[in-house]
Amino acid sequence: MIKRETYMNRIRPFIGKEKIKILTGIRRSGKSVMLNLIQDELRASGVDRRQFISLNFESMSNAHLCTAAALHDEIIRQATESNQKLYLFFDEIQEVESWETCIHTLREELNCDIYLTASNAKLLSDEIVASLQDQYVEFTIYPFSFGEFIELYRSVHPDADTKHCFSQYLLLGGMPYLSNLRFDDRTSRQYLQDLFYSVELKDIIKQNNIRDVDMLERILSYITVNIGSIFSSTMISKYLKSEGRPISPETVLNYIKACTDAFLFYRVKRQYLQGRKILTVNEKYYMADHGIREAVFGGNTRDINLILENIVYIELLRRGYLVTVGKISNKEIDFVCEKQGSKLYIQVAPLLSSEDSIRLEFDAFFGIRDNFPKYVVTLDEFDKSRDGIKHRNIRDFLLTEEWN
Repeated sequence: MIKRETYMNRIRPFIGKEKIKILTGIRRSGKSVMLNLIQDELRASGVDRRQFISLNFESMSNAHLCTAAALHDEIIRQATESNQKLYLFFDEIQEVESWETCIHTLREELNCDIYLTASNAKLLSDEIVASLQDQYVEFTIYPFSFGEFIELYRSVHPDADTKHCFSQYLLLGGMPYLSNLRFDDRTSRQYLQDLFYSVELKDIIKQNNIRDVDMLERILSYITVNIGSIFSSTMISKYLKSEGRPISPETVLNYIKACTDAFLFYRVKRQYLQGRKILTVNEKYYMADHGIREAVFGGNTRDINLILENIVYIELLRRGYLVTVGKISNKEIDFVCEKQGSKLYIQVAPLLSSEDSIRLEFDAFFGIRDNFPKYVVTLDEFDKSRDGIKHRNIRDFLLTEEWN
C-alpha cells in the first residue's frame, strides 16, 4: 500500500484535533485507503484500535444506518461501552440522510475525532457549509500521480523503465485498483468503463435526480472529447440543437455542474493577466483521470496534446496549486499556477518539432514581466530552454519534487 505522503503531510497536523476531516474526490480514487493510513498513524501513536468505529455507507450491512437519527443512536450506543476517546471513520457519508445534523451532534456530545469521505461535492453545499461553520477541513484525493503509478507498476513489472511506464500511464491513467488487475489492458479497460458508469449512475444521475439520461450522456461525451478545449454552454447547446436535441445553455450548465460535483471533471477559469480579470465565458474542463477517457471514448494517443495538458493540470491540483488559463493580448498560456505567494507559468505541447513550434510555445510568455518560473513541458528528450524559459521533458517534470 502506497503511503501517499503528499496527502498525509496535509492531513497529519489535523489528526486528533477537533475539526472534522472530510476527504473528497472521484469514486475509487483512494479515499478509503487514506482512512486506513490515518488509522495506521493513530495506532502508531498508541491509540487502541478498539477506539475506532468504521462504517461504509455503501455497504448493505449498514443500510439501516443511513439516516441521521439511526446513525446517531448507533454511535451513542457504542460510545456508552467505552470511556475513551472515539475515532469515527465514515465512508461515503453522502449516503446518510441529513448526515451533517448527526455529525454536528456527535461532535457536541462525544469526545471524538471524525473523518468522512464523499464522492460528491454536494456534500458541502452552501447550506451544509453554513451549518458546519468553521468546524471542518477538506482534502481532495486525486488518482495516482505518475510517480505513484511507477511505484505500483514496477511492483508488477519490475524491469519497466520510466519511458515505458509513462506510455502505460498515458493509456491506463492513475486509478489505484489497476495494480490489483496487474495493469492488464483488457481487464483494466473493463474496470475503468465500469467505474465511469458507476460515477454516472451513483454520483451524477442519482444525486441529482436526472431523468433525461440520454441528454446527460451526450453532454458527457462532448466534454470528454473536448477536454482542454475552450467552449461554453452556449456552444454545447447549439451543438445539441443541431443533433435534434434542443436544450438551453442554463440547463447545460446544470448538467455540467452535476458532473463537476461528482469530481469527474474539473473546470478551469480563464483570466486576463493584465488586470487579473476573470473571464466568465469559454472555460476549459479536464478529467479527473485520463485513463477513464481512453477506456470509455478512446483517442488518448490521437489527442496526445490534450492528454498531456490533462495530466499536468491534475498534477498541479494534486500539489495544491490554484490554476487558471492565462490570456495576454492575443496569446494564451495553458496554466497560470499560484500557491502561497509563489507562481508558475506552464505551456504544454507534444513536441517542439520545428523552429515555428518552438517559437509558438516560448513566445506565449514574452508579454509577462515578472520573474516567476516559466516552463514549456513536452515529450522531447533534449533540453531546448532559452531566454530564461525552462524546457522540460514531461516525465522529468512530473517526477520533480519542487518546481522553481
